[in-house]
Amino acid sequence: MNTARLEAFSDGVIAVAITIMVLGIEVPKEASLAALMTVIPHLLTYILSFIYVGIYWSNHHHLLQAAERVNGSVLWANLHLLFWVTLIPLTTAWAGENYTSAWPTAIYGVVLLLAALAYFILVHAFVRLHGAGSPLARAIGRDFKNKLSVLLYALAIPLAFLHTAIADALYIAVAIIWLVPDRRIEKGLTS
Repeated sequence: MNTARLEAFSDGVIAVAITIMVLGIEVPKEASLAALMTVIPHLLTYILSFIYVGIYWSNHHHLLQAAERVNGSVLWANLHLLFWVTLIPLTTAWAGENYTSAWPTAIYGVVLLLAALAYFILVHAFVRLHGAGSPLARAIGRDFKNKLSVLLYALAIPLAFLHTAIADALYIAVAIIWLVPDRRIEKGLTS
């Protein structure tokens, strides 16, 4: 099977997740700066989550450009990733509403951690399908960024109970790590 339907379906699910997140931000009731300030935590959480969903979309796109085909394992691994991505709007809303509370901050991290693990599983399902010596496998390499992300999320979750700002800083750090464009696949396929 080729990757076209998988990519189209995934793009649609990711677009819906972003739409749901923005619709979760309530418009201030009054036309004042003070009223606008009440939605700042929601807006900041939305921005971070938008960046995360964008990172998944971008990396997913690159991965599918490198893949030649899909199989059942890849389809289910992709659905697994999309499941966690679709929970990002829920945890975004909860964390935005309760930005100084440990549980919403920690659960936000749990969803980010499980999405990262799901992406790791998807990448390795593709590598198994295409072979360890394939251009895709060579482009993925040791997958350092994803492993570092998983480690930082695993640290951030319990640290949310010490202080939510520490966990938030780690979530932002992971986003920054991924904002630096990941050129592995592009380089690996042109070499």
